[in-house]
This record gives sequence, C-alpha cells and structure tokens, in this order.
Amino acid sequence: MRAPPYSADEAELFGTATIEDPHPLFARVRARHPIARVGDSRVHLVSTWTLIEEVLGREADFSAHLTGVLVRDEGGRAQVFEFGDDSANQVIATADEPRHAAHRAVAQPRLAAAQAAAMEPLLRRWAREAVTPWLLAGAGEFVPLAETVPARAVAHVLGLPDGDVQRHRAWAMMGGDMLAGDVSAEQMAHYGRETGQLVAYLQEHLDRALESPDLGAGAPLLHALAGGVRAGTIDRREALGISVVMFGAGGESTSGLIGSAVRLLASDPGLANELRNHPSKISAFVEEVVRLEPPFKFHYRSVRRTCELGGARLVPGDRLMLVWAAANRDPAVFDDPDALRLDRRHPKQHLGFGRGGHFCIGAPLARLEARVVLEDLLEATTRLALAPGAAPRHARSIFVRRLESLVLEASPQARSVQIT
Repeated sequence: MRAPPYSADEAELFGTATIEDPHPLFARVRARHPIARVGDSRVHLVSTWTLIEEVLGREADFSAHLTGVLVRDEGGRAQVFEFGDDSANQVIATADEPRHAAHRAVAQPRLAAAQAAAMEPLLRRWAREAVTPWLLAGAGEFVPLAETVPARAVAHVLGLPDGDVQRHRAWAMMGGDMLAGDVSAEQMAHYGRETGQLVAYLQEHLDRALESPDLGAGAPLLHALAGGVRAGTIDRREALGISVVMFGAGGESTSGLIGSAVRLLASDPGLANELRNHPSKISAFVEEVVRLEPPFKFHYRSVRRTCELGGARLVPGDRLMLVWAAANRDPAVFDDPDALRLDRRHPKQHLGFGRGGHFCIGAPLARLEARVVLEDLLEATTRLALAPGAAPRHARSIFVRRLESLVLEASPQARSVQIT
C-alpha cells in the first residue's frame, strides 16, 4: 500500500477562485488522484463516486464522528483544528451505529415526506410574504429572502416561535461558518458565544417540551425529542445536540440550495422561461441544482484503524473529506456531467443529500421549500437577471456552498400583491 500523493494544493483549496468555483480543482483531483492529501495535513480528499460509496459502506474503518476540521493557519498551511470526540456532539450525521439509528428513529418521523407535504400551504404563504415585498422594493439583494424561508421552516419543525425568525436566521447560517476552514481566532470566539446563546435558547424550549404532555405523531420535533428522552431512547444531551444540528442542516443547506438555483435561473433566461412555461419541470431542476452545487461540498470521516482505500494506506488519526461536489460530476456515473439537464433518467441519483444510512432526513422538506420558492418567484416575474456590476459572492468556506450576495434585477408579473 502507498500513502496518498500530495496533489491537493492547500493554497488553491482555500483560495478565492476555488471558493467561487471549486469545480476545476475537484475535476482535476478526481481525474488524477481520487485520494489526495491536502498539503502536509493528514486530511485527504476522496473525490470519485466509487470510492465514496466504498467509504460509506465501511463504518468499521471510517467513523462519521466530527472530531476535527481542516483549517488554514496564519502561515497559510493546512492543519486540523481538533474538537475531540465528545459524544454529545456526535448526533445524526456525525453519529455512528447504534446511536445513529436511535437518533433517526426519534427525529425522522417529524421530517418524513408526508409531514413535509403538510407544510406546503404554510411554505407558500411564507414564500409570498418574502417575494412580494422584494419585488415591490425593486428587487435587489436576494440572499435575505433565500435565508428567511428556510429559517422559518426549521423553527416551525422544531416548534419554536416564528417571531424569533431573525435570531433563527443568524444561527442557521453559523454552522457552515465555523467549518469554513479559514476563520480567525476572533471569529471563532464570536461563533462560540453565539453557539452558547443558541444552546441556551434551545435548552429552554426543550425543557418546556419535557414538562409538556405527549402531543402525538404530529408534534413539533422538540416534543418528539422530549418523548425520546422520556422513553430512554436518547438522553437529554443528544436531544439538545440534534436540535442544534437542525439549524445548520435544515436552514443553511436549504438557503444555499435556493440561492444557487436562483443564480442559475438569473444567468439563463431561456431556462427560466422554460420553467415558467412548464412548472412541472421545477422538481427536476431542483435535483440538478443539488447535484451540480450541493450545499455542503463534503462531509468528514475519521479513520478508525489502519486500512487501505483505493490502494492508499490510511492510519488512525487520518481524516477523509468525502467530496460530494466532485462525485456528483463524476463522468464514470453521469453523461455530460457538468451540464444542467432536465431530462436525466434518474434525477435523484446524486450525493447532494448524502447516501445510504446517513441520507439526509430533511431532504423531502428541502426539496419542497426550494420548489415552492422557485414556483412563486417564477410566477411573480417575467424576467430575472444578475445586476450589472454586482457579481454573486459565495460564503468564504471550503465546506458550505452558499451565496452571501446575489443582487438581481427582476420584472414583476402582474398579480395580486395582497399577502394572504
């Protein structure tokens, strides 16, 4: 067995050009070195569909626990910022079996497809409440709209007051910033303080749920988590950890999806008109956006024992970055992989929501939110375009694919502006 070659340049990975468009780097790594060590770190990019699937099937070798993240130090060198293996932080996506199954058993029913579908009227009202004032104000910056609807959805699922939406929105966007890889000590301290406030806020609401009677199958997620605590399926720390994860996993990821979708529509008037004329194609469009621009570009795995992957020797303490964004454009799996096509035979065949046992439990809701917002936006406009001189700007993060600025021009369609 051999060690992975040094083929992922740390300066390029963290550079502004790659933040704005990571796909040239991912394509080169995928083609030349499917397992590529980042600089002198012990973190390795895994970029082909086949190898990622293999990793996902080998939990005995590769743990989902998030015990550290890749960062760039003051000298520009890649290294790992260690978190430790606090079990309270290992929930849902970062949990291994058997705890992962216990977490899903409690949380997934509240996020199942039928439960998500029941939210559609509410999502349509929220989309209208966001899109109509934006158009009346002359369009402009779209990011607050893309962030607000998912933040309201997460709060509703958890059972939190809608009046706190601006706090929810800020907290929902924070998780990706903490994993961005290029964060100063001052920023980390700020995120630490904000996380403390989020935890205290959720703890207060979880305690109320624990004191409330069982509300049944349709109860908010916090009440379902409280029920799991009372039943002994999960403990209180795990319940709190799951609710914290919901903010980033449910809020930031869907915001990133909506922003990427709208950017693509504003860049391609023909595509936007096709979807206006054939709204039944919007669902396929959403799947292509998730494939081409997954909101989380990768997730981590840590090496549990000395083993081999793709001919490379790995040892405990090594970490893998499973690069969904690279595998989703793998030419061994997809025809015309870099093209947005609405006629793919299996549109949901991608890794944008993960795969296997760790498939995203919020996928039905994320798909619905994106479809509803896009339907309302396209119905309300006759034209969308990027504003001249205001290029879209992505969050400076190696982890999350989310726009921080998306300034648009829009021509409104004649429709009632009354919000009902």
